[in-house]
Amino acid sequence: MQIYTASSLSQPEKDAQPPMTQSIQPGLPLPPSLRGAEIGSFAHYTILVRMPKIARRVLAENSLSPEAIDKLESLISELPSGKIRQLTDVGAPDATGWQEMVAPYLHQDWLEVPWFFAETYFYRRIVEATGFFEVGHGQGSDPYRVQKQLGLENARIAIRDLSSQLGSWLAQPWNEVIFSRLLSVDLWGNQVDLSIWPAGEDGQPSHASSDQQLAHLLADDSEQVFRHLDSSPGPVQVEFIVDNAGFELVGDLCLADYLLSSKRASTVRLNLKSHPTFVSDAMIVDVEKSVAFLEADHHQDIRAFGARLRAHLQSGRLLLADHLFWTSSWDAWQMPQQLRDELSPSRLIISKGDANYRRLLGDRHWPFTTPFADIVSYFPAPLVALRTMKSPIATGLRAERVQELDQNSSDWVQSGQYGVIQFAMGK
Repeated sequence: MQIYTASSLSQPEKDAQPPMTQSIQPGLPLPPSLRGAEIGSFAHYTILVRMPKIARRVLAENSLSPEAIDKLESLISELPSGKIRQLTDVGAPDATGWQEMVAPYLHQDWLEVPWFFAETYFYRRIVEATGFFEVGHGQGSDPYRVQKQLGLENARIAIRDLSSQLGSWLAQPWNEVIFSRLLSVDLWGNQVDLSIWPAGEDGQPSHASSDQQLAHLLADDSEQVFRHLDSSPGPVQVEFIVDNAGFELVGDLCLADYLLSSKRASTVRLNLKSHPTFVSDAMIVDVEKSVAFLEADHHQDIRAFGARLRAHLQSGRLLLADHLFWTSSWDAWQMPQQLRDELSPSRLIISKGDANYRRLLGDRHWPFTTPFADIVSYFPAPLVALRTMKSPIATGLRAERVQELDQNSSDWVQSGQYGVIQFAMGK
């Protein structure tokens, strides 16, 4: 299932290292990074096909300046054989960090560099092209706002059903059945990914029934997560590393509401992106828009859900934060010490989605049976990863299950059909 080329296995890794940060790596030898140069791989397809389509959709869905249009056209023309260059918006808050990240890959083409770097750099180049950090027409403008709004609007029925169910759950005491059900809801909400399945297009996977969800769940540590939270004598601090806006973010907010309203958590902090990236990734403004969207709905249960979230925000129990690290190309073990120190007191960190999972694992060719907890042992706090599988990287799976999946489908690991709930205690 995993694709290797002789070049990808023989070339030494020359990845960037973050400035002024001591990297705390996994306790296992690091395998090679995924690269677009692996012909026939999803990484190769992403750089050749998906990334140009995403840039063209930005052109189609935004009223851009002539300069921004030229820059986006130039970016499209670079894929895949153009050379990596430094960013030009040198006044941006992340400019110094990106100089460090780009330096090891200067003058390599898009297929030569690690795939995770190629993707994060591509989305940062869109931010550069549209002038997000510069004074002018595009300053502060989200080039994916049309897709995000459509994604939220198209989920109204699902949001109504979830809000009604949440209201009945909050009438009951904190318990494992409800918590596990909300973990499942939050996991499968990650099937919504506008970078792969744009709003309004067919083909997006969806597991509406609990039977479908169970059949496609390849690892389930829900019981361990509940026992870990339940064993604390009092309310705890919980963090989310958020992925997508839209229905997935609503699922995050449902789980956060349950943790806060049940008094299991004293505070919940959502760690969000500092600028637009990966099309549907959520920023602080997307949380604010989502809460306002819920508050304004005509359905009573949705409005009540929005009102609870507003109260949590106003009381300081639901916190919103962003950090440039979450939009960087760094691996999670290269996390700045200041951010490690902020996350360390947490009783639980909930990592959402595929890109965050890739960051946790360094986006490398780990054997699928490598224990997840052994790789993320460096992490500063207990961690649960809720991830539907949309890229060719996976860990913690049983060998016989992998064999069965390989026999039934050649692309199961990146189809969005399968998911994992994986827990690790961290350091």
